[in-house]
Amino acid sequence: MSKSLTIRRPDDWHLHLRDGAMLRAVLPESARHFARAIIMPNLVPPVVTADDATAYRDRIMSTLPDGMDFEPLMTLYLTEATDPADVAAAHASGLITAVKLYPAGATTNSASGVKNFDNVRGTLEKMAEIGLPLCVHGEVTDAEVDIFDREAVFIERVLDPIRRATPGLRVVMEHITTKNGIDYVKSQSDMGGTITTHHLVINRNDILVGGIKPHYYCLPVAKREEHRLALRAAATSGDAHFFLGTDSAPHLDELKEHPCGCAGCFTATNTMSILAEVFEQEQALDRLEAFASLNGPAFYGLPANDDKITLTRGDPVNYPTKIDTADGPVTVFDPGYPLHWHVA
Repeated sequence: MSKSLTIRRPDDWHLHLRDGAMLRAVLPESARHFARAIIMPNLVPPVVTADDATAYRDRIMSTLPDGMDFEPLMTLYLTEATDPADVAAAHASGLITAVKLYPAGATTNSASGVKNFDNVRGTLEKMAEIGLPLCVHGEVTDAEVDIFDREAVFIERVLDPIRRATPGLRVVMEHITTKNGIDYVKSQSDMGGTITTHHLVINRNDILVGGIKPHYYCLPVAKREEHRLALRAAATSGDAHFFLGTDSAPHLDELKEHPCGCAGCFTATNTMSILAEVFEQEQALDRLEAFASLNGPAFYGLPANDDKITLTRGDPVNYPTKIDTADGPVTVFDPGYPLHWHVA
């Protein structure tokens, strides 16, 4: 017997669209279900100025297929040379919705990120003054820190000191992967936290047991099962601190299936079906709308979307296994079990 759920149209508060042929191929996959998305600025070269963001937004909108309704929420890539006045002007004009902090070397195209946090203090203080959120990739990159501990150490060494030194700065801890991150965000009144689709589904065993699974490799890397369960509890709780940020990150198969495979899971195509499955498993379907459609706009001070989508449970959905681009295929994330929730 089928059942259905109608919710406000969701938003994606952490999305990689890339550029060029990849942008043309993956943009419709997000625009099909999502009304808005925070667009990551880690292109090559990165989106560091208002002019960069304007040009990138124009490329996105010129690529959007006719008949699709989608709003890219632009961000700037924080560097040690970022001009606080440029950031403030971009925010005042409505061009940007947030600024993104990548610790140098933390993930894909993060070489231009921050090494000395004292050099960005002026920008962070200006952001606190004007109410512009900082989105953080929450990992340290010190060689002596185990990759599975990077998030917890980041909170202690970087995030908490930044917040203490910059009162009023609103921060989103993106793609949380640990109970440590969940507990920290819950303890703060002026923070939000995004949780990805894939981190609700996989733990580190899924990447490594029975052979390396390159299409499950992402950064931050998936952690132990206890952390996955903490993420599921937070996402399905209805707690307003937490909202959906897929971190959908497409890479060509030839670059994923490589001796030094790229980090990222491409989930834009089937995220809503996966989430419905997860929330159903947790007996929390009534809280899916809060996580996917309400908590994010509330944190960013934006209205929830007026239009709605309906998810209907039925026979398994036949999603494509790959999305073709002019440069080669991109594999769609496989949760490892059938998806029964169709999106309309």
